[in-house]
Amino acid sequence: IDWVKAPMPGLVLDIKVQPGDAIKKGDTLLILEAMKMENAIKSPIDAVIKSVEVAPQQAVDKNAILVHFQ
Repeated sequence: IDWVKAPMPGLVLDIKVQPGDAIKKGDTLLILEAMKMENAIKSPIDAVIKSVEVAPQQAVDKNAILVHFQ
């Protein structure tokens, strides 16, 4: 797995990671608001963040790439 995609369309509320961060499986990467609910998008793997492809308050479509892993 090289990236995390949006599971649904929504609005990025908060980003919890930065490029270079080492993260563990289950760590929260960002908060996505969809259908008036806040969803914590979590890492499926242990990895290092290569890049964050979204910004706070950005609307994203389903399957938009949110975060790349190294």
